[in-house]
Amino acid sequence: MFMDIHVHDSVALLEDSPTTHYATGKPVVLHQGEVGTVIIPYKEGTFEVKFEGSDGRAFAILLVTADRLKVLRN
Repeated sequence: MFMDIHVHDSVALLEDSPTTHYATGKPVVLHQGEVGTVIIPYKEGTFEVKFEGSDGRAFAILLVTADRLKVLRN
């Protein structure tokens, strides 16, 4: 499955994921369905995904496995 996920793909989380705010370091929870952008693919089907607010600024970066992501296609 992870072979179909590439850099710059839009993805949605399949489950809630705790992380920290990118700028403040405060804990946040990214909820199921939250949409992000793949920024770095790693071996073994793990991806670094950036999540942005409505202002376009990144507020979280999460390391997540392919089985916790759904690729969003047009």
